[in-house]
Amino acid sequence: MIDIKLIRDNEELVRENIKKKFQNDKLKILDKIIEKDKEWRKFKSEVDSLRGERNKVSKEVAIAKKAGKSVTVLMKKASEIPGKIDKLEGKMNHVREEIDVFLLQIPNIISDKTPVGKDESQNVEIKKWGKIPKFNFPVKNHVEIVENLGIADFEASAKVSGNGFYYLKGDLALLNSALIRFAIDFMNKKGYTYIEPPLMLNEKSIFASMDRKAIEESVYSIKDESLNLIGTAEQPLLAMHTNQIFTEAELPKKYFSYTMCFRKEIGSHGINEKGLWRTHQFNKVEQFVFCKAEDSEKIYDELLNNSEGVLQTLNLPYRVLEICSGDMADWKFRSADLEVYRPTTNSYGEVMSLSNCTDYQARKLSIRYDTRQGERKIVNTLNNTTLATSRIMVAILENNQQKDGSVNVPDVLVPYMNGKKVIGKK
Repeated sequence: MIDIKLIRDNEELVRENIKKKFQNDKLKILDKIIEKDKEWRKFKSEVDSLRGERNKVSKEVAIAKKAGKSVTVLMKKASEIPGKIDKLEGKMNHVREEIDVFLLQIPNIISDKTPVGKDESQNVEIKKWGKIPKFNFPVKNHVEIVENLGIADFEASAKVSGNGFYYLKGDLALLNSALIRFAIDFMNKKGYTYIEPPLMLNEKSIFASMDRKAIEESVYSIKDESLNLIGTAEQPLLAMHTNQIFTEAELPKKYFSYTMCFRKEIGSHGINEKGLWRTHQFNKVEQFVFCKAEDSEKIYDELLNNSEGVLQTLNLPYRVLEICSGDMADWKFRSADLEVYRPTTNSYGEVMSLSNCTDYQARKLSIRYDTRQGERKIVNTLNNTTLATSRIMVAILENNQQKDGSVNVPDVLVPYMNGKKVIGKK
């Protein structure tokens, strides 16, 4: 949620930001906020005036009593003031609730480094790393590879669960586990604190991470329960410090989590093919940081370096895209995608997503800190994928495939695979 003070102090900045996001329809919402805020401030002024009058009358009553004078008129006047205040505060709170609903629809201010563009076609490639593999044989996609090796079963999972699920078997299941343990060790060595969070959240907690439409399109709700399955560890990590006030010395709080994640994947992409690239259930290790505003861009670079380190250690060719204004979600200040090369499509596909959300998310859950100067501020939040095992497995299978149908295990994963260097037919 954007800060109402920003609109009061710099309306033009907010207006221009909406235009940069190509969301001109929200200019009317901004106008409503400005109108409602004037109404709220009018009520607040009246309430403050009545409180002042109440204090004045109380003093007059005390003086009159001391002087032995009648206080009947003054007491009647004093008794009427609380009712007036309650009535005005009720109106004021109702208007504030209306304002908050509108504020949720206004996008976060974007970074000066964010390119202005309407859609993903205008995202900007800022880095490329790694050597594109060359093959002297017809390359197979990951589904062909794993089915030929007998290490996954998509037909059985479709029967029991539907499309978007899978059975991992033997060495592929071990590779999945190896990636999780590698990522946990990688982040632990970076000094981040490991958290295993709940996989279900109540409505308030899960809706804090992104807008309601995005949540409703992606998250599974539990029937007859006020709980929802998480779509990413970002959601419970953000919610963990709801209503908490840190000291400045406690920041930054650097976390990472391994969780299973569950997503409906409603939208144009859908679940329209078997395999591991887009699924309803997947394993992911996520990074999440709470920090001061002045540190957020430095930590953004740190999170990016962490994920690049993972891909480089796995020796997977990738590129980094700076996400443009029109393709970036409303709660983000700045965002980048890391995409891994897939030889079967001769293109790059997203495997990691980095976001600086500034104070937009934390304001919803009132997560704050006290500065050394005694000022209370909203923290900034950032998140980034360390790795999602399913898509990284696709990249390993397709980039490391051999002519005989086997797959070379990345060197760093060999110890986690009990010394196995090649995944082949039994």
